[in-house]
Amino acid sequence: MNILMLTPYLPYPLLSGGQIRTFNLLKNLKDKHSITLFSLIKSADRPYLEALKPYCHKLKVFRRSDKPFTPQNMLKTGLSTYPLVVIRNLVPETAQAVKQELKSRPYDLIHAETFYMMPNLPRTTIPIILVEQTIEYLGYQSYAQNSRRWYLKPFFSLDIAKIKHLEKHYWRTCSRLITMSQSDQEFIQTECPDIKHIDVVANGVDIPFFTAVPKKLPAVPTILFVGTFSWLPNRQATIWLVEHIWPLVKQRLLKARLHIVGFKPTAKILAYNQLPDVTVNGNVQDIRQAYATAHVLVAPVNWGKGTRYKILESMATQTPVVATPLAVEGIAGLVPGEHVLVADTTQALAAQTLKVLTQPHLQQRLAKASYRLVTQHYDWAAISQDLDRIYHKLGQNL
Repeated sequence: MNILMLTPYLPYPLLSGGQIRTFNLLKNLKDKHSITLFSLIKSADRPYLEALKPYCHKLKVFRRSDKPFTPQNMLKTGLSTYPLVVIRNLVPETAQAVKQELKSRPYDLIHAETFYMMPNLPRTTIPIILVEQTIEYLGYQSYAQNSRRWYLKPFFSLDIAKIKHLEKHYWRTCSRLITMSQSDQEFIQTECPDIKHIDVVANGVDIPFFTAVPKKLPAVPTILFVGTFSWLPNRQATIWLVEHIWPLVKQRLLKARLHIVGFKPTAKILAYNQLPDVTVNGNVQDIRQAYATAHVLVAPVNWGKGTRYKILESMATQTPVVATPLAVEGIAGLVPGEHVLVADTTQALAAQTLKVLTQPHLQQRLAKASYRLVTQHYDWAAISQDLDRIYHKLGQNL
């Protein structure tokens, strides 16, 4: 089938969840479909174009602003019915290029990653799949509630109302809506009972890639946190871990170490390097090395929707996980206590972490159980088959 895919990011390098997802789906579907990829990029992305060309029939990119809160974007948002997230990703050349592309070649499907790419599409009879990697307006609500920019509260309030209205509009008007998890699917159906055309295509993990680096555990108990710090929930989870959970662990286990790994750490997070037995690495060359040397991953994420790649990667590397219920939400088949340890308070998260660090048999049991789960249900090869079935189902209805 001929498929036109639109993404608000270049799916390489693999720094964020969206990039990981799109890249692996492209890689696994390239021999089954002819995929033309239209991506928005930032100025630093151009060197990575060559890495994607083997997986695409055609690749075309369009420059968007590097930062969302530019004066130009803020002014446009204030004068528009569109929210900021759409204004930032609404590049005039994109909409024109999409229109021309649909005229130049017969397409069977259009695949849009995130609702804010939808305004780039013209009116068309071609079936449109909308993939929602998260419930966007919920994320912005949490961001606004936690933001210290009090002077922007009125702007946030209006912008969130715009997002909610537009997001629900595109949920209803697309041919097929895809969520990352059953919990997201159920949330949408509760919010909009009239929407029935929803499928779940979960996030996955590249099992062969992560199992290629074996465990090499250090002599001292080591805790790992992984996350991209441009995402606010990861920044807040890090602060909670370092400033509240970690001191309780150190009280009981003096020789423990904490390793924080992720791209774009803020100045506040980088400053944690000055603490004893804490290291922050913002320039990760191979994330597998971080998992290989960790006794436990701690994920105290307390807001945001969607499946956490850090959890799936930990399971693939046989790294035990201690997490909040929200951090493991959406992973079908996961049983707290069997695959991961779950807690939602500072004291309980510290206690569960200490339990894993001090009980080797528990480490092994959690590692083996979670590895079985992820290999059976979350390998990208299997996930891509779920998407492929939806492609063919829509294609047969043409």
